[in-house]
Amino acid sequence: MTRVKICGINNEAAFDIAVELGVDLIGFVFFQGSPRHVTARQAAALSARHQGGPLRVGLFVEPGNRQIQAVLDIMNLDQLQIYAGEERCLDIRNRFGIRVSRAIGVELAQDLPAEANGLDGLVVEAKPPEGATRPGGNGASIDWTITKNWKAPVPWLLAGGLTAENVATAITQSGAPGVDVSSGVESLPGVKSPALIRRFVANARGVGAGG
Repeated sequence: MTRVKICGINNEAAFDIAVELGVDLIGFVFFQGSPRHVTARQAAALSARHQGGPLRVGLFVEPGNRQIQAVLDIMNLDQLQIYAGEERCLDIRNRFGIRVSRAIGVELAQDLPAEANGLDGLVVEAKPPEGATRPGGNGASIDWTITKNWKAPVPWLLAGGLTAENVATAITQSGAPGVDVSSGVESLPGVKSPALIRRFVANARGVGAGG
């Protein structure tokens, strides 16, 4: 079954529906430049609403060690999703002892890495468009077919421009074992829609079930 991550969770309704639907991962964005930004205390309060369930992922952009530690002092995270160079991601992995997925922007098949070099996962999305203020979460899609025959070195998630309407096609064309959505399940920037989350999860899981 296709793994599903709902990223940018920042309110109770979105968190609760994600748990109810049994998604695999929930992402909290600790990047102030995002409309989905939450503080560590806000994320901790949301996470405490339900014990267990989806893995909690903390998203950071070029973070310093103090920034990560400040979050971990307040809440537990199962994984980190890092926008930074490979060496920095590995340093974070070694320093904090938490699984790290590196987010990478790609355009062509040759942009896809052949080795993981000690990291635990990858999030594959389009390179940010010119003038973008964020490295991800811009609603831009890659050519899904470039990953179809990719021998990924670690588990990976397809991200960028996914919606309930296109996720089934994206999974089929890309061969992705999992998908990561943020803006595609929002009614307004930063405002998650429980109805869109429900439709997205149903359509993504339908492909995994042979639908």
